[in-house]
Amino acid sequence: MKNTCKVKHVFPGGNTTLGFYSFYDQILPQEEANHIYCIKGGPGVGKSSLMKKVGKKMTDLNYFVEYHHCSSDPNSLDALVIPSLKIALIDGTSPHIVDPKNPGAVDEILNLGQFWDEVGMKRHKQDVIKTNKEIKRLFEKAYDYFKAAKSVYDSYELTEKKSFNQNEFNLLKAAVIRDLFEKIPINQKLGKERHLFGYALTPIGITQYRDTLICNYETRYVIKESVGASSETLMNDIVNAAIIRGLYVECYHSPIKVNKIEDILIPELNFSVSVDNQYNHIEFEYHKEYNLLNLLNKDNQKELIEEINEDKELFEVLLYRGLHFINQAKSVHDKLEGFYVPNMNFEEVDKLVDKIMDKILKYKK
Repeated sequence: MKNTCKVKHVFPGGNTTLGFYSFYDQILPQEEANHIYCIKGGPGVGKSSLMKKVGKKMTDLNYFVEYHHCSSDPNSLDALVIPSLKIALIDGTSPHIVDPKNPGAVDEILNLGQFWDEVGMKRHKQDVIKTNKEIKRLFEKAYDYFKAAKSVYDSYELTEKKSFNQNEFNLLKAAVIRDLFEKIPINQKLGKERHLFGYALTPIGITQYRDTLICNYETRYVIKESVGASSETLMNDIVNAAIIRGLYVECYHSPIKVNKIEDILIPELNFSVSVDNQYNHIEFEYHKEYNLLNLLNKDNQKELIEEINEDKELFEVLLYRGLHFINQAKSVHDKLEGFYVPNMNFEEVDKLVDKIMDKILKYKK
């Protein structure tokens, strides 16, 4: 597969209907990594900016990079990965605390706290403590709404599923597996899988960078679905079929239903499979569509449409109420950064970029 896009944008963790959920162990496994930087320091000290600068330098050198965004501020990065060199820079602070697991052999700490004026920070001690408590409160409230939304979502799914032809779906699943893997034999050695989020519940709403996931894939399959006409078991079957054939699979999950995979990438076969639904729309060209909406019995659905619409409306009210509190938490977090920024020596932080680049490029083959 030839890379025509130099970057991929993903989310390694997310605000979900299960609370904060992390796939941080999937960013770059210890066994595969040449080097992992765990970046420590408070909010606004330059962790994300440092990663962006390193990422820009690497793309300028024609390296493909992964930008792992923060679901609580999609303009900030939680991690940067340079896959070909097996290097990662990871924000190691709360709520996704990452510490070195194999210090020296794999990991090292970059402590940006060494560049702040501690005397200046101490002046804001009570303000920092108070602001952190308020951020925590707002996130807890957001997660309460998201969890309530999930209960309604489950009811919504079960109600619409009453109109779904399961037998026809089983036949379709078998046909899709044949389409995708007919010429690929089962392997004695199982393949590997990697799990991340393809989109996120963020302060600016539902946020995705999906076009960057599929950009380099020659063939793109789309499964059109709804909450009750769900592709969940089909996507699981595709992953399992790839794994038993010894293939490497990237799986991108939904923050609304965390166990549900909505994008699958199989680099060795140069194809992607993506779902298209009302909360995660397709905005790119594709080669073949499987439409699960055709498996809904329209007459049965008419009888349940009022109930379905009520579930949908209540789910979305709760979901967007949760998003409101994520937005409020972001506003308060911006105030928290205001205590750190004036007390930081960013010139010293910038000097780290060249040192990191020198070290990274030593892994160039």
